[in-house]
Amino acid sequence: MNGTEQTESQQGPLAGITVVDLSRVLAGPYCTMMLGDLGATVIKVEHPGEGDDTRRFGPPYVAGESAYYLGLNRNKYGITLDFSTPAGKERLLKLIKEADILVQNFRPGALDRKGLGYEDLKAINPGLIYCSISGYGHSGPRRELPGYDYIAQAESGMMSITGEIDGEPMPVGSPIEDVSTGMYACISILAALRARETTGRGQHIDLSLFECAVTMLANIASNTLISGEEATRHGNAHANIVPYQSFHTRDGYIAVACGNDGLFRGLCRLLGRDDLAQDPRFTTNSLRLSHRVELISSLQEIFLGRDTSQWLISLREAGIPSSPINTVRQALGDEQLAARGLVWECEHPSAGKIQLVGSPMHFSETPTRLYKAPPLLGEDNEMILDGKGKNDKKAV
Repeated sequence: MNGTEQTESQQGPLAGITVVDLSRVLAGPYCTMMLGDLGATVIKVEHPGEGDDTRRFGPPYVAGESAYYLGLNRNKYGITLDFSTPAGKERLLKLIKEADILVQNFRPGALDRKGLGYEDLKAINPGLIYCSISGYGHSGPRRELPGYDYIAQAESGMMSITGEIDGEPMPVGSPIEDVSTGMYACISILAALRARETTGRGQHIDLSLFECAVTMLANIASNTLISGEEATRHGNAHANIVPYQSFHTRDGYIAVACGNDGLFRGLCRLLGRDDLAQDPRFTTNSLRLSHRVELISSLQEIFLGRDTSQWLISLREAGIPSSPINTVRQALGDEQLAARGLVWECEHPSAGKIQLVGSPMHFSETPTRLYKAPPLLGEDNEMILDGKGKNDKKAV
């Protein structure tokens, strides 16, 4: 690909892989951002004058760029093309012919009608891995409906199990279904790259927000399939483990997770309530599930006797998994994240120095890193489309 070479010292695990990113909003861009973090050359294609919808998802903005957009589009090169025109389509096809991966989240059939479906592109690039992300997938009775994280949370059952026991169904606070679909897309692409090493052929990956949302139910879905009983909300508590929830303290809240019987006995010992550990109603997790209300009532009364900070010291010294319930700002300022280097800084062409949440993937030989700030609309047209200039992916 013109102008996208890496220096050997800067190569990541996906060095030499080129991605054409036709996606917008969240699931697709999250996937391609992960691929970029891993060293792939990601070329983000946006419509001239408009760009990704998330450029307008604000406030907050900095120098005209939305925080939403900035948080999903690092380590990408940005170009603008109107591929509904013959000239724009020709330029796009030239990029795709040399690419390894294409990611798109148009509704099923939309790109086929433009001559940009998988079968069309497979003819010019048999090794292309073509990843489609949509609301419901490319088959089934609702395949043509649009997909949004909020709708997926509602339709998958996620909202039905989230919230207070007697309250309204609630969405998870973050766009978890978009993010999980982006992660599934990245995993699928990596698997397809591995398969291509054996077969020499690319393939079509068909992912839906709805299916990915249902898989995120994990143990809750399994409980329902096995028992035949409807899943219910448990507020801050766990559906299968007790005690595994938050408690009121004298000055706030604390989260405590006793994931096995040994941890429960250790908690009782710390609280001076060995009698609870020996109580025949609470000796095993199954029994504690059956007598959840009585046990939690006794524990809650004890936790009200001290401040959160005091409990944290005692619980962590005793080896009981526990945590304060942080705000997002508190979490981002946590010393553990600072030690791990999760917050990345870069110099943005218009906003100056900005901070972004980085990659949680740590490699001993090919570390993830920030080599390019989220691009301005059409920022790299000259370099990518005209082959002028050279990029060596130096860290920024």
